Amino acid sequence: MSGRERPMARRRLVLALAAIVAVAGGGAAVTAVSAPDKAADGSGGAADSKGLPAATAPVTRGDLSNSSQQDGTLGHLGERKINAGPAGVLTWVAATGSVVGRDQRLYEVEGGPVRLMYGAEPMYRALKTGDKGKDVRQLEENLAALGYIGFDVDEEYTAKTAAAVKRWQKSHDLKQTGTVGPDQIAFAGSAVRVKEAGAAPGDRIAPGGPVLTVTGSERVVRFTIPVSEAESAKTGTRVKVRLPDGTELPGKVSAVGKTASAGDDPQDRTPKIPVTVSFDQPEKVKGIDQSPVTVELTGETRRNVLTVPVNALLALPGGGFGVQVVENGTARDVEVELGMFGQGRVEVGGEGLREGMKVGVPSA
Repeated sequence: MSGRERPMARRRLVLALAAIVAVAGGGAAVTAVSAPDKAADGSGGAADSKGLPAATAPVTRGDLSNSSQQDGTLGHLGERKINAGPAGVLTWVAATGSVVGRDQRLYEVEGGPVRLMYGAEPMYRALKTGDKGKDVRQLEENLAALGYIGFDVDEEYTAKTAAAVKRWQKSHDLKQTGTVGPDQIAFAGSAVRVKEAGAAPGDRIAPGGPVLTVTGSERVVRFTIPVSEAESAKTGTRVKVRLPDGTELPGKVSAVGKTASAGDDPQDRTPKIPVTVSFDQPEKVKGIDQSPVTVELTGETRRNVLTVPVNALLALPGGGFGVQVVENGTARDVEVELGMFGQGRVEVGGEGLREGMKVGVPSA
């Protein structure tokens, strides 16, 4: 291939590379070369009179990753309402931003505290001896976790369960009835963080009325990713999150949405899916809700491979791809096999390639 032919070959190559990257699922940084390369004499040609390229780059050996970066938002896991159990005047409510754990107070109605217990079933009835159900098991699991033992953890509320409830009530200076209901307990899946109050002390509330909006206490990051790049953000994919203060913390993709939407940006209608990231050490996460963060998806890493800049590739006349190797003042085309794309480079293989060789690239 002559020096004059190479600019056109590189322009054709852009379209071919775009197709390759699309099939690969994105994540590759492809440098588009659509204008003629600047020659050493400033004429705009791709090569000098000897067919040499205007610029070169080395063939390197090392690790190549197809990692990508996404803009995300720091937040908390989940959101739900805590509705009132008893009726009356609200006399106390947990403060916004506070974390409430098992057996701690969420709110008080006329001096009577409603405490948090862990479980997926709502506290919808007063539990007493003879009752059966999943909510009974949840209550017993919580009592056992708090050290009130002497009963079997099952779905039956027995006299032994009632005795444990009386001991729990005594520890909180409550009337020891052996029955317990929504006026004393609310269930949530885990510890909760108070996002905002739905009522203030002094307000009269009714059963089912809003008292608190809470989230999970665990810090998470949320972002959206184009459907075409979804393969890079599967559940379990390792990530690094850069917080607003510059701290980097490891984590992994914990949830990926199943429904794509175009989002609210009228300038970008690309279908995207929501992704949630959990931290390995959430206790180390600092920063306020809705803070912008950067998520680096680590993707796949190829070890100890030869790579060249993506824009070093040539479309060969007979099909396939090559690079222009420059040695001893001469240039020759060498056909290459392409591997993974990433970080503006591409893995290459082929006879006659070695680390340290110079290959032609467009001039800056």
